Amino acid sequence: MPLCYIKEDSPWPARVKENAIGWLALVTLVPLLLWTNLIQTLSALAIPLAPNRVRRLNRWLANLWWTLCAQYTRHFGKVEVRVSGHDVPEDENAILLCNHQSMSDITVLFELGLRKGRLGDLKWFVKDVLKWVPGIGWGMLFLDCLFVKRNWTQDKASIAATFKRIVDNKVPVWVVSFAEGTRMTPAKGASSREFAASRGYPQLQHVLLPRTKGVVATVEGLGDHLDAIYDLTIGYTKAIPTLWQWTKGLAPVVHLHVRRWPREEVPTEAEALASWLVQRYADKDQLLAGFYESGEFASSESS
Repeated sequence: MPLCYIKEDSPWPARVKENAIGWLALVTLVPLLLWTNLIQTLSALAIPLAPNRVRRLNRWLANLWWTLCAQYTRHFGKVEVRVSGHDVPEDENAILLCNHQSMSDITVLFELGLRKGRLGDLKWFVKDVLKWVPGIGWGMLFLDCLFVKRNWTQDKASIAATFKRIVDNKVPVWVVSFAEGTRMTPAKGASSREFAASRGYPQLQHVLLPRTKGVVATVEGLGDHLDAIYDLTIGYTKAIPTLWQWTKGLAPVVHLHVRRWPREEVPTEAEALASWLVQRYADKDQLLAGFYESGEFASSESS
């Protein structure tokens, strides 16, 4: 079964240090993010005159702030992300398929993006309401992230329009998809297996059955702009951290397994692509089953 969340039982001297690391992140990184929002907002005035330069500026700002987040947890939280599986090129446009257990999954992906020089190219599927939230929400709005209302009739047109802008302007992208649609919990896992049984799908124990429409729309929307799909599986040792616990350094070692699928090996027809996606999450389920037994993923190839 999925791991439980971390229970904080450190002695009080260690707890004081952990909380200090967390609060230091808040008082340094959050104000920097709000200043970044201000620069992004001012840059909007230049969009009619120099849209590509504005886009590059926002990419640079995103890369800067996300790099600071990743470096903070490296150096202050002493978090180590161990990457195994396939190496990936630095210049590809890709979809990143990832299992979802915690908000800290996002910061695990920061580490891969940092190593490959692609942090500023990350695009996320996020809830539409977040576009009104200062900081993270406003920042993603300027990055052409994909804001969805979980209503396919309403979302389909906006998703297609976003991908058209990306393709027409040849924007470098890593599109992140947590295709399960929500974080894995025991209750959600049981509900997912019940649904899977009613439809004849695999009974998955460590991940949820993926929602396929968003991934299908992404592959279709990017078209020839897409070079590969990266199938990413995150494994936490001992227990799952919340984002706050991650910031405090309570998850010293995290594993990330990578499998790269070239575009030509991915089906193009919608139904076949949906079946392919379900199989990828069945593979993740098996990978995690082995990980929870051995503490590492099967492949030891370093990325």
